[in-house]
Order: sequence, then C-alpha cells, then structure tokens
Amino acid sequence: MRTEVEDIIDDEEGEVDQELTQLVTFSIGDEEFGVNILQVQEIIRTMEITNVPRAPEFVEGVINLRGKVIPIVDMRRRFGLRSKEHDKYTRIIVIEIDMIIVGFVVDSVSEVLRIPANSVQPPPPVVAGMDSDYIDGVGKLDDRLLILLDLDSLLDNEEKEALGTV
Repeated sequence: MRTEVEDIIDDEEGEVDQELTQLVTFSIGDEEFGVNILQVQEIIRTMEITNVPRAPEFVEGVINLRGKVIPIVDMRRRFGLRSKEHDKYTRIIVIEIDMIIVGFVVDSVSEVLRIPANSVQPPPPVVAGMDSDYIDGVGKLDDRLLILLDLDSLLDNEEKEALGTV
C-alpha cells in the first residue's frame, strides 16, 4: 500500500488541497523508476561489495554499513538486464523490507519528486502480469513516465528468506 503525503499547493486562485506522493526517482538502464520516499532509509555511493558464495543470482554480495552487514541486490539482474560496471553515478538505495535491511544497486539516483496522487495510473494490462507484481503504477509527469515500484512485492517470500540468511 502506498503512503501518500498531503501537502498544500498554492495556485493563482488561492489554496487548493492536493494529495502528493513523494518519490525517490532512479534509473536502471533506459527506464526511470520511483519508490515512496518513506521506504528509503538512505542513499549511498557504492563501496566494496563482498561476494557471498551460493547467494541468489540477483544478490551481488554484502556490504558493511556502519557495523551492519547488508545484502546488496543488483536491480539490473533482478529485472533480467545485463549487469554493468559501477561508475560515479551508481548508487545503493538502502531500504527495509519485512524487517530486513537491503541495499538495491541502481544506475543513478535522479531526484526527489512530489507528484499528485491522481497522476498515478495502475499498470497497463500488458505489464500487469505475474512477473510485474512489483509494479505499483505508472506516474505521469509532463513528458516523462515513472514506473512506481512496490518494494514489498519486489522479492517473494523465498527470496526474502534467502536475503535474511545471506
């Protein structure tokens, strides 16, 4: 379930109440994604990632973040894309899913946006399938489309359990 941030927008006719959703936006390949900012604990630059033998294919390894060992998920691999070398734009988005702290490697983090809740449409039927249960909706912003992810659904229970043991 998406948490919505209420805000007041001033327009020329006075004050109008408008529900806004605040998102962290990032890129993976040629696509732009957004996640609710309330799910994001922090965004960090890449650091040395230690490989873990027999970890799930999409797990790049683990990092030590201020004394906590955190599994790192390569979002490119998770979405079936070819991995790429980390560069100066690569970031790790640290979130909590079902009491497990996880880092997601993304190609770049763009910005924090506030979009009107009514500009978010459900995913089109073409992408609303078993493999896209983690798509919460599509946000329309001027000439851009943002794929909104439901991070709680991004990993199934078996994958979450595997992350907990990494």
